[in-house]
Amino acid sequence: MRDSRPKRLERALAYHAEDEGPEAEAHTTEDDFRSALSAAHSSDPLVALWRRHLTTWDYAEGPGWSDTPPRSDERRADIHRLLGLTTDTAKLLYALVPVAKAEAAVVIADKHTHWYVPQSQAGRGWYWPAYRRLLSEKGWPDHAVAGLDASSDQVVERLANPTQEDAYQSKGLVVGYVQSGKTANFTGVIAKAVDAGYRLVIVLGGTLNLLRAQTQRRLDMELAGRENILRGAAEHESDYADDPAWAKGKFLSHGGLPSALGGFDIVRMTTRDNDYKSLLQGIVALEFEKQEPALPLYDPRNLHRSSARLMVVKKNKTVLGKLVKDLGKIKTPLSEIPVLIIDDESDEASVNTGKPDADRTAINEKISELLRILPRAQYVGYTATPFANVFVDPSDTEDIFPKDFIVSLPRPDGYMGVRDFHDLDSVIPPEERTYANSNEKAHVRDIVLTSDEDDTALQQAIDMFVLTAAMKLYREDKGGLGDRFFSHHTMLIHESVRTVDHRELLGRVTQLWWDAGYTGSRGHDRLRELFASDVLPVSHVRAEGHAVPSSYDELAPYIGAAAIRIGGDDQPIIVVNGDKDIETGEADFDKRSIWKILIGGQKLARGFTVEGLTVTYYRRRTNNASTLIQMGRWFGFRGGYRDLVRLYLGREETMGKKDVDLYEAFEAICRDEETFREELKQYAAAELVDGHPQVTPQQVPPLVSQHLSWLRPTSANKMFNSRLVEVRSPGRWEEPTAYPKKATDLRHNTQTWAPVLDRLDDAGTFAYHFEEKGLTHKFDALYGLLTPAELLDVVENLRWLPGDHFAPHLTYLREMSKDPTQLRDWLVVAPQHTRSGKRITLGDRGREYSWFGVERRRDPLFGGISNPRHRASLLRVAGTLGPSEDSTTESLVSERRGVVAIYPIVEAANISAISTSSTIDPSKIAMAFSFVAPTSARGDDGRTVRFTTIDSSREGAAIVDID
Repeated sequence: MRDSRPKRLERALAYHAEDEGPEAEAHTTEDDFRSALSAAHSSDPLVALWRRHLTTWDYAEGPGWSDTPPRSDERRADIHRLLGLTTDTAKLLYALVPVAKAEAAVVIADKHTHWYVPQSQAGRGWYWPAYRRLLSEKGWPDHAVAGLDASSDQVVERLANPTQEDAYQSKGLVVGYVQSGKTANFTGVIAKAVDAGYRLVIVLGGTLNLLRAQTQRRLDMELAGRENILRGAAEHESDYADDPAWAKGKFLSHGGLPSALGGFDIVRMTTRDNDYKSLLQGIVALEFEKQEPALPLYDPRNLHRSSARLMVVKKNKTVLGKLVKDLGKIKTPLSEIPVLIIDDESDEASVNTGKPDADRTAINEKISELLRILPRAQYVGYTATPFANVFVDPSDTEDIFPKDFIVSLPRPDGYMGVRDFHDLDSVIPPEERTYANSNEKAHVRDIVLTSDEDDTALQQAIDMFVLTAAMKLYREDKGGLGDRFFSHHTMLIHESVRTVDHRELLGRVTQLWWDAGYTGSRGHDRLRELFASDVLPVSHVRAEGHAVPSSYDELAPYIGAAAIRIGGDDQPIIVVNGDKDIETGEADFDKRSIWKILIGGQKLARGFTVEGLTVTYYRRRTNNASTLIQMGRWFGFRGGYRDLVRLYLGREETMGKKDVDLYEAFEAICRDEETFREELKQYAAAELVDGHPQVTPQQVPPLVSQHLSWLRPTSANKMFNSRLVEVRSPGRWEEPTAYPKKATDLRHNTQTWAPVLDRLDDAGTFAYHFEEKGLTHKFDALYGLLTPAELLDVVENLRWLPGDHFAPHLTYLREMSKDPTQLRDWLVVAPQHTRSGKRITLGDRGREYSWFGVERRRDPLFGGISNPRHRASLLRVAGTLGPSEDSTTESLVSERRGVVAIYPIVEAANISAISTSSTIDPSKIAMAFSFVAPTSARGDDGRTVRFTTIDSSREGAAIVDID
């Protein structure tokens, strides 16, 4: 069972029984195994053992023993067949260990050599098995470990083979979520890479000492291990001697120095407290030993007997300069050293922000220099905000564009991300949303200020911090958390990056804390009201089985203890901003338990994990999505207190003035992120064309979207775009948003659609019932049919801003309109409001139609236009969804039929132009529409997307647009 493939069960049982004696040999049949399973429950060691093996086999990507997709019932059936199980045993085993059908990593990649296979690594595993064992001991579920195994394989197999004679430099990008486990993934990648033969690992650990030290500790604890840290020194000499986890034995132990046990050592070139320093006379520490001096280091006879070097280096010009200089001094030829460079937060500092014809920026220059002097270096960037990286100029061979692969990691179980604070595409009317069905109502609280001195919202946030602290103590006392307790409980206040603002804020928060009266009646009265109006109703429906007090009186005994734990040392606040005059403590979550209010800016933003974060008070604005989402320290894993998480966020009206709606901004980011990931998933799943992938990393930039005019995906000097020629979208809802603003163009479009509206002679109610959700989406509409030529004549005559916005879709419509096997006709639908009102007269028939109030979010682009309730029935007509249980919808379902939904838009500034008789100047209307091509409209060549190139002789290169 330790092998990489399932084998016949009875043979394995018999083999095992030979070592156990005659008594065991009497229990080696499948019947015995089935009897043992029948008596077992889900937590039995026997079931746990099988869960681990079955999950490993379920997740295996492209194994030689099965051609079924991973994490599927078909794969499990293959496993049962190879195990030789009867139907009864297979059913019982499946019931105890169902298939974990989690999402897999999405890979966009160019072709690569398949060198990293289990057979090639047989007998060489040392650090990956140790890391996998550690994760299991930490309580990671088997499917999470298997998922990490699979996703890290996707990265390692796309690096160059470290033993190959010809040097190749692979460059890739791994996209995760903010605070979602990217470090775990690159730890697994490093473990597998050094096992395979990579002998120098350089981790670029952010731009701050705080983040670098956090990354160093994580790798030392979970990868290098105690023996590589000590290297024969006494325990008290370790740089982690004052770390509680060191004393508690939580650092990985190999049972001895790996080189003495048949493995190889990892030599740390940096420590928790010390970044890379010039080695001077100690340059020998960077030398790589060769058992066969006449052979290159990358020869397996040398490589697998040599120690690996590991360094976690800050992205600092001076530090990187020292490393480059020292590498130039060693005797081992640099061309022989297999190197892995992991760039954490790779979109920060690493990207060249200068113009293509200008000098590189400092950090980018040093990274390029490393890649230049280390021809066997592999570069892998990690980030949650990939936009800057995919906009790097692909033609710059010395830069960090991920030319070989982009891996998008799945959202992990238990993770709270942007989506968990928003109600994206919810069909529940705002007035019907509750704490149970609305993420916004459950977790988000508005900051609305009446003056500069108004601290009402801040005081409430601090009160919530104390209440949730008491709730955590209550849950610890009542049990149900297993062996878990809340080591950290934090509140983050982020209003500015300026230290002068932090100084003022420290004074305000300190005053609020000491005036709060948490041990007196005044404080208890506020907390009682907040508990009854907020904490109790939310936890009542979202506690997920964790203990919830029935009243404030039941929680009250824990309030004093919570307040003492936070401020009993007279320091309830930690300022983290590098200003020694006002810094009040150290946010080192590794050294001690922290129950504090944190005030900071950049140092507590990108990459740094704020442990135990429960309440966030956030008002800072930025003008690009990458920076803003990295501020979201409230994203992460919130085991045991998910229902207690609160986000106090600046909304549109602040101090009576128009301001930035940060909630809207984060929602836009969420849509950008979800769209990008869905696009990657779609194109990654597309079949090969002539043996080549349809989309390579060079063609990813057009998949990046933007939903707010002031919120770019990343800074303008990082944006390099490709141009789409065609997007094929069979069965997919497409919603153009770039409508013109000039009166003549708007009038032209309205008049172009008017004859179509006149032909919508039928009226009815469309409905679609979602049985699994218990929901029915219903709407009224006028409708009629158009031929492909008739609709094409309309859309070819529409005007857009920018003019080429619709061009990729128009190419697709033209192609399918010429092929009756793809498209027969179009159902054109004009959704109508159920209630009276919001109607305007359009067309020659003088008929009234419903209008929709939508605003432009990214000038001139609108945001979402259609109502989600309209989509299901229309997707059903186009063949995307199954039967609707609605007679009107089903009567219109037909093969090769597409759907168009028309939305006359009247922007807020033009509503007053509607007369009492419902007439309006056609130039005041934006005639928007959405369309769904029939699922049959796929084309003969199987392509889903085509691009232009910067030079027709270099297919796949990006077109560069520079303002």
